[in-house]
Amino acid sequence: MLQYCPDFISGSIVAEKLLDRMRRVLRVGHYSYRTEQVYLEWVRRFIRFHRLRHPETMGKREVEAFLTHLAVDRRVSPSTQNQALNAVLFLFRRVLEVELPWLDDVVRAKERRRLPVVLSQSEVRHLLGNLPPPHDLIGGLLYGSGLRISEALRLRVKDADIARRELIVRDGKGGKDRATVLADASCRGLELQIERALAIGETDRRQQRGGVLLPNALAKKYPNARFEPAWQWVFPAARLSRDPRTGLIRRHHILDQSVQRAVREAARRVGIRKPVSCHALRHSFATHLLESGADIRTIQKLLGHADVRTTMIYTKTNGLTADQPLSLRLSLFSDRRRCTCVPELPQVTRRRHRALTVKPKGSYGRVCPQRCTPLT
Repeated sequence: MLQYCPDFISGSIVAEKLLDRMRRVLRVGHYSYRTEQVYLEWVRRFIRFHRLRHPETMGKREVEAFLTHLAVDRRVSPSTQNQALNAVLFLFRRVLEVELPWLDDVVRAKERRRLPVVLSQSEVRHLLGNLPPPHDLIGGLLYGSGLRISEALRLRVKDADIARRELIVRDGKGGKDRATVLADASCRGLELQIERALAIGETDRRQQRGGVLLPNALAKKYPNARFEPAWQWVFPAARLSRDPRTGLIRRHHILDQSVQRAVREAARRVGIRKPVSCHALRHSFATHLLESGADIRTIQKLLGHADVRTTMIYTKTNGLTADQPLSLRLSLFSDRRRCTCVPELPQVTRRRHRALTVKPKGSYGRVCPQRCTPLT
């Protein structure tokens, strides 16, 4: 039986007031709702770890102790530890306005480079063929357009240009917009899904209920825009729900958990013996494009990566394989010595052709990517 503890209750109240301040600062900075949830949860764990002490009474030592606990006792991944660090630093710098010294005594989680899960084209066909609608169309967009699951679910009618075979991703990761391709196989299904979404939006308009959420202050500037066809979700939810930020009753899009669950069940029915997730379809999109001869910079732009090294990790280009296109393999090296096949290459490719640092196992020399003449 719990006993009355004034210190515990007062500490909890102070923590909640602090979290309200942090929530307000996050929303002023236009952070996403998911980032807001994650940051607040990490700050709660940080306060509980130090027995509900107020962060104003803590500093460098307490932050280092918490991060070391995550790495040593909880054995979290490096990305999870960095996420916790970013949340705590946001609390001190942006909310409490306290600048922490350099955290040099933190035990860092050991970083392990892992290759992404990639499906073969046959596995992708069987997987998409066993998904129920509209999850099959969502999976087709993940694989055919390289979208993240959140980007596919947040598509609005105005962002799909079927005539140009183009999708516009609004407010993607990092708050960036980008254009990507729309696969021919998804066009007809997307047209039918848009018709269903517009029918749901028209029903909401006639009943004057629901409507979709609008970004920023558009709802105040255009009060009836929530019923306009252009702003409707392509994948609307079946029921109305309360928005956690505004408290308004609106029609949200399909939840990503339902899509993840459908993909896992379809992979189990098909018999794919890999840890299949929605993101595996995005990995497969990039890898299959690369295998078909697409340039690494093009794939980087379609995926929305700021750094080409991120694209190389996604597409398993950490090492060099013989089935990669010549343009990609040449871009990985900087040695300017040339080999005997240069005169046979087109002028544009010739300028990029290098005698590479490829050293086969058991060999003392280097070889050209065309496997033409050993280089000395």
